[in-house]
Amino acid sequence: MLASVWWVWLSAALALATLEVIVPGYIFLGFAVGAAVLALILLIVPIGSLPLILVIFAALSLVAYLAMRRVFGLPGEKPKVWDRDIND
Repeated sequence: MLASVWWVWLSAALALATLEVIVPGYIFLGFAVGAAVLALILLIVPIGSLPLILVIFAALSLVAYLAMRRVFGLPGEKPKVWDRDIND
């Protein structure tokens, strides 16, 4: 089965990362990280069940998206405004 081969998921990760460069916004980057981590998992432990592979991919992509949201900030966040000067 082609979906259980690690290099297919690594190719998908590279394609999604390239798409993220073309269309910025941290949308495809979470999926790219999920696919890359899944490729590493499939390289170590072969999984034959397609539904299980897709559930793992979805969970890894969600975790990657939430981690990037925490690192890069929320879309509506305002920048920090300093009330006093350091020289005062």
